[in-house]
Amino acid sequence: MLFLIIDRLSPRFVLFYIRTSIFLPREARHILSRALELTVRLRGSVVTLGSAFAISMLLSGCAQQPIVQRSVAPNPFGYQKVSAVCHVSPVTTAADGTLNVNMTVRSDDGLCAISVQKPGTGSYASFGVSPAPEHGKAFLYNYDGHTYVNYTPATAYAGTDTFTAELIPGGGKKREHLVVHATVDATGVVVAKPAVAAPTPKAATTTTKKKTVARHTTTHRKK
Repeated sequence: MLFLIIDRLSPRFVLFYIRTSIFLPREARHILSRALELTVRLRGSVVTLGSAFAISMLLSGCAQQPIVQRSVAPNPFGYQKVSAVCHVSPVTTAADGTLNVNMTVRSDDGLCAISVQKPGTGSYASFGVSPAPEHGKAFLYNYDGHTYVNYTPATAYAGTDTFTAELIPGGGKKREHLVVHATVDATGVVVAKPAVAAPTPKAATTTTKKKTVARHTTTHRKK
């Protein structure tokens, strides 16, 4: 029905609408006008003319909606090395409310991160670690509405490690406990051996010969 109404319009009216429309950017108006003029000259088709007018109306509707761009500051800890192996399972909740997560990581001096949010989205107001990992180190920070729990195992360590992140939502809400169960492998990790210092040369031993002085004693006999 829309195209039937549009097709009855005068080409001059359609061109006037496109050129004077306040809903279209200047460049869009210019492009549509040129395309419409060319179409009319080559084909003289009323159907094509109506289609161009309909497109201009659709574009005018889109032009009324501003594009919202979200600006996010760079991650202040994004420079840190990430382990070649870092697999994290979904966080589960035990019957007592304790949060649990499994992690697989390689001990190549790289970290493995867990991203969590407090109930209702958003980063936690405060956090801590207790108990701390025995075979590595944990580091927590907030960024872009998330709380990140980073774990870096000791170099070349292979085995298991466990630590608990204390997460405090704030606003008087009960703190949460996130238990991290880490499985660490050291495949391909080579520990550099400390340089061996060259042996210190021994000081040359100097032998000093003592000169023996012979003393001659003359005894005079009494006459």
